[in-house]
Amino acid sequence: MTPQPPTSPTPETAAAPPPLPGLPTERPAGCPFDPPAELGRVRRERPLAPMAYPDGHVGWLATGHAVVRTMLGDPRFSSRYELMRLPVPGMPPGGLPPAPPGDLTGIDPPEHTRYRRPLAGRFTVRRMRLLTERVTRICAEHLDAMERQGPPADLVAAYARPVPAMVICELLGVPYADRDRFQRHAEVLTGGALDEDTGAAAAALSAYLGDLVRAKRAEPTDDLLSELAATDLTDDELTTLGVVLLGAGLDTTANMIALGTFALLRNPDRLAELRADPQLVAPAAEELLRYLSIAHTGARVALEDVELAGHTIRAGDTVAVSLQAANRDPLRFADPDTLDPHRSPTGHLAFGHGVHACVGQQLARVELRIAYRALLSRLPGLRLAVAPEEVPVRVDATVHGVVELPVTWDEG
Repeated sequence: MTPQPPTSPTPETAAAPPPLPGLPTERPAGCPFDPPAELGRVRRERPLAPMAYPDGHVGWLATGHAVVRTMLGDPRFSSRYELMRLPVPGMPPGGLPPAPPGDLTGIDPPEHTRYRRPLAGRFTVRRMRLLTERVTRICAEHLDAMERQGPPADLVAAYARPVPAMVICELLGVPYADRDRFQRHAEVLTGGALDEDTGAAAAALSAYLGDLVRAKRAEPTDDLLSELAATDLTDDELTTLGVVLLGAGLDTTANMIALGTFALLRNPDRLAELRADPQLVAPAAEELLRYLSIAHTGARVALEDVELAGHTIRAGDTVAVSLQAANRDPLRFADPDTLDPHRSPTGHLAFGHGVHACVGQQLARVELRIAYRALLSRLPGLRLAVAPEEVPVRVDATVHGVVELPVTWDEG
């Protein structure tokens, strides 16, 4: 049953409180897994609330699960970059540029459909399960390397980042000889910083993928990029699409592996349950997606006046969506602030919802289940090598996670 958005008094029937001064971003001290406490208060009082944006625009913030889900599924709200305002400081002068050809994240149907349709058929549950053997091998190889080196280790550098990077290489058909170079550029690009190195890595990856697209057209191999090269997509569109898939498939999965492991290490009872019953790993991975909601904030723009949750969203208004607040909504999930691997978090929004729901979510699920299961079974006594408060957390990044995760384990 599709949840209905909660209602609240309209400005005509109640005195309207002032807009929120901005997007709450400060997480509770000592707990990097929980959303900002202020988001919980806002969600309780106004699951859809007017909010002041850094550039002076007065738009909205959606925090309730029902409101967010309803809006993300409504075609009257646009994802076009050039229309929206950023809910956090850093808006470029004049706003965001339009999405380049091939970037399906910043456009709407029917243009979006042209890119999405050929991808959707190649990311099915059945097809992603066929990758299980490859993902299992990649995880084993990196755990072998960790064991050879011995503890301690940075789980981000040794496992969480290289595993999804190698899976993306397999998926796109990056030749083995190029994978180290490809991975180095990818790690810089998705590392969370915005500097000259990031720009250079983006340019290098774009140039490399452009060359790879042309090579796949000339001599197709058994991979996603070769299959897409047989469609009507242009070289430029395929190059950009490759960059988008890289960013979506590497940064989010890497941070889920690392931050999810950190969360389990901070919940020893849950960790013990997963060690005792590996069948719990699959539901635990789904619960971690809900609990952490690492891609925590997004936005949409109203294309016309829309009535939502008792409010009128005017055409041109930007609505920021807090996925982390929606996934902790007690009206949708009982005891939402508890990490419970026995929960069935059906309907969580960690992958978004609607036409822009993550096209690679089935691949992410396969990677997370295998990566967590392999890590817990191969490294007995896995634990933090530093005090929890010493683990550096990514701050002001669009994807939440940790910069490093120093761990140790029992040898022999």
